[in-house]
Formats: sequence, structure tokens, C-alpha cells
Amino acid sequence: MKMILAFNGSPNPIGNTSIALNIVTNELNKRNILTENIQIGGKTIRPCKGCRKCWDLKNKQCVITNDIVNDLILKMYRSDGFIIGSPVYTSNVTAEVKAFIDRTNFVAKANDSMFKGKIGAPVIVATKTGATFAYAAINFMFGISEMITVGSTYWNSAFGKMPGDILSDDEGIRSFVNLGKNMAEMLNK
Repeated sequence: MKMILAFNGSPNPIGNTSIALNIVTNELNKRNILTENIQIGGKTIRPCKGCRKCWDLKNKQCVITNDIVNDLILKMYRSDGFIIGSPVYTSNVTAEVKAFIDRTNFVAKANDSMFKGKIGAPVIVATKTGATFAYAAINFMFGISEMITVGSTYWNSAFGKMPGDILSDDEGIRSFVNLGKNMAEMLNK
């Protein structure tokens, strides 16, 4: 059975980003795609040191071992794809998401592009602006990882400030529903 991981980069595990990811994963589950939601926001994720040891060792692991990243790299490798969700912080992804995409991408590239051919999609929640910068940051990771990005009827983003506010963004919700449908269709081709 196909498996998609959904990473929540918000430090609020039950906020708008979680709601958005749940909308997408519910659509995947309806279509017999297994999903696993993984909380990375609020966790200690060390930034990439740029040491390039992953290029020397080629063991599908980062030399930084005192956080959750190596366990997540293995999950990502075994999955069929992943969604990375983030709220917008100063017109970009959260610090945890940035460290996560830097380290996972670097290790993947060093190990014969281990994410190549997997599908991916960003899910972004913004208060007002900056959604496209966060959306692009995650898509850059997918592109350089040789992944297949899945889109929707609009950018995979919604607007809201307080938990639950995105439920009033009809266009954003429709986009998340369609994203789940499109990801399932891509996986079943």
C-alpha cells in the first residue's frame, strides 16, 4: 500500500497547519493511501553544518545524531512521498522546516538522490502575506531532490491567524481537498 508522510512544521500541533494537513491526508485516506502525520514544529532540529560528511559516508544519515532528523530520513526514504506543511514566519517557513529541508535534502542528494521520483507537496498557512515564499522554499527542496511536485486548483495555501480560522477560507480548503485527490491520482497511476 502507498504511504505519504505529512510533516507539520508549526509549533502548534493542533493549529491551522495541522488542520490543513488533515484535510489533505483525509482525502488520501479516502482513496486507500496510508498517511502518517509527523510533528516537527517545536522540536529541536539542528541546522545543517555544511560539513559534507554525508557525501563521504553515503550511509543515508546525517552526522548530527542528537535530534529526530535521521529517523525521519529513513521514513522518507521508505515512503512514496511527503507533504511538508508550514505556517508563514517572516515571509518564509519556520526555522524547524528550514533546518529539516536543508538536512534531509543534503543527505538525500549525497546518497544517489534517494528521494528521486517520490511525490511531494507543500502546504502553507499564512496570516496575510508571504505564502508564496514559503511555498517556493519547500518546492525548491522537492525540485533539487528530483521529486514530482503535485499541485492543486490554486497554490496549496490558506489564510488564517487563530487556530481554525482557515476553515473560513473556502478557496484554500478546496485547494487542500483537491491536492489530496491529485496526490492519490498520481500515486495510483
